[in-house]
Amino acid sequence: MDIRRFNARNGAQLDFTVIGYGTAPLGDLYEKLDEKTAIATVEEAYADGVRIFDTSPHYGNGLAEVRMGCGLRRADRSKVLISTKIGRVMDPMAKPEAQRADVISPGFAGYFPHRARFDYSYDGTMRSIEHSLLRMGLDRLDIVLIHDCDIWTHGEQDAPVRFKEAMDGAYKALDRLRSEKVISAIGAGINESPTATEFMKAGDFDVMMLAGRYSLLVQNALDEFFPVALDKKVGVMLAGVFNSGILATGAIPGARYDYGIASAEIAERVTKIEAVCKAHGTTLRRTALQFSMSHPAVVSVVLGGVKPEEVRANIADASIKVPVALWADLKAQGLLNSTAPTPTA
Repeated sequence: MDIRRFNARNGAQLDFTVIGYGTAPLGDLYEKLDEKTAIATVEEAYADGVRIFDTSPHYGNGLAEVRMGCGLRRADRSKVLISTKIGRVMDPMAKPEAQRADVISPGFAGYFPHRARFDYSYDGTMRSIEHSLLRMGLDRLDIVLIHDCDIWTHGEQDAPVRFKEAMDGAYKALDRLRSEKVISAIGAGINESPTATEFMKAGDFDVMMLAGRYSLLVQNALDEFFPVALDKKVGVMLAGVFNSGILATGAIPGARYDYGIASAEIAERVTKIEAVCKAHGTTLRRTALQFSMSHPAVVSVVLGGVKPEEVRANIADASIKVPVALWADLKAQGLLNSTAPTPTA
């Protein structure tokens, strides 16, 4: 698998596989999963050469971290990059709160019965990292990201307050741990291009995880996010490149887009994109994946999966090349931003 080498600010060398494994689905995002299959999926990713594994306390209130840790128990730790996030601290003595109606950030179908408390403070960051290490059975982390410090999660009014809290607290804690080489790289995991850009401008970050904002359907990250990332030498980990599923399944009934059911407008656009893909003898899923891989700032595309065969399909779709002429056709039909970088071979 293609390796993309990246040098962190503290001199650490990080070798990203172009395909990473993201564990949000392992937190029972849409449905409760079979435990053995979930763990076997992590083991499959490692066996197939994936070397960047991303998780978060948010995913099932720690459930995904536990499952990922179990799946990597026998892995050679020196050969993998482990990325997790801070921003939520779990309280095992309190029940989870109800899902808010004024934010987009999803809840989970299944989860540990612990209450998540938002905490972007210095002490909260240290506590969150300690809890994550315990859940995963690890003694160190490679990458730690400030998670969901955005409007999606906190709403218009609270998001700026949380941003300040994160820069005054979490950022200082992570910067210290990076300087001491306790962790190799720091960043943020965000669902909004403007907020991710604001973080890059506000601090000295190594990586940014951007979810759902750069795909065959959405390219607003081209306006400012990617230029800033290239200028500041920030490595980009892309997540959500199938926009919650519709770019993997096509515009089938019930197809999901940004965690909800896709609108008729989105479904129509996907249908047109898929028609171009079929005309060139390839699939929508493969095209969506290889488009996201092609931006020069991207170090890894982090994909989920809840079955071993899904991991194998991801790797296959990353390696079977899409016809170059397809990209020109998508742009000519107004289905892809004309300035978007695309594979040349």
